Amino acid sequence: MAQKRTPGGRIAGLRETHRIDRAALAERSGVPLELLTRIEEGELVPDLAPLVKLARALGVRLGSFLDDQEELGPVVTRAGESKPTVRFAGSAKAGELDFKALAAGKGGRHMEPFLIELSAGTDDAALSSHEGEEFIYVLSGSVAVSYGKERYNLAEGDSIYYDSIVPHRVAAAGGSPARILAVVYAPF
Repeated sequence: MAQKRTPGGRIAGLRETHRIDRAALAERSGVPLELLTRIEEGELVPDLAPLVKLARALGVRLGSFLDDQEELGPVVTRAGESKPTVRFAGSAKAGELDFKALAAGKGGRHMEPFLIELSAGTDDAALSSHEGEEFIYVLSGSVAVSYGKERYNLAEGDSIYYDSIVPHRVAAAGGSPARILAVVYAPF
């Protein structure tokens, strides 16, 4: 089993605390059992969609899988401070996403702000959907956002705000990496 500090380890820990077996959590969340097993055993960190579904099924916020501790007051993230990075591999053709949580430790939040490094890849990977809303601001590079049947090409300084329930994908465009600020809101 994955260590408790990994997203998979935290999911397994919460599942055990609630006395829910894997099969029941898979059914309750709609996440395939095979995928849940791979997540818990640390074989992969999926995109946000299954994590949001698992958080909802366990009655916790998304950040519960990414945080170490909770702070009741404000959380300040200083430039250059090293925060744990979570890598979402998705698929080989989509490239990798490195997520740096900007509010790690803030208790009771519903927004999840991230600094995300998008590696170069293609933007034809599968779309995902989950409850909530997302706001993305492009810090550098070019980004392609597929949203339903539409495609939006964003450049440095551009932003987009959308409902996450609509199938979507965010990828670096133009064959070069990109950097974005993303805020995911998941109501509970």
